[in-house]
Amino acid sequence: MSVFEQAKGKVKEAVGDLTDNEALKTEGEAQVDKGYEESKETEARAKAKAHEEKAEMHEQKQKLAEEAN
Repeated sequence: MSVFEQAKGKVKEAVGDLTDNEALKTEGEAQVDKGYEESKETEARAKAKAHEEKAEMHEQKQKLAEEAN
């Protein structure tokens, strides 16, 4: 959704520029920024999920080692 938000915002910015509509241009800029931040959030969540899975893998490895002893 974030890429779509950015694209919509860029269109609004361009239309605002062409029509000399400062409010529409500002709305577009805000929408682009929102989309960018949503992209960063999605990326951060994906990284966190990967870290959780890696930690789980190490925990399972540790349990197997403990059971072998």
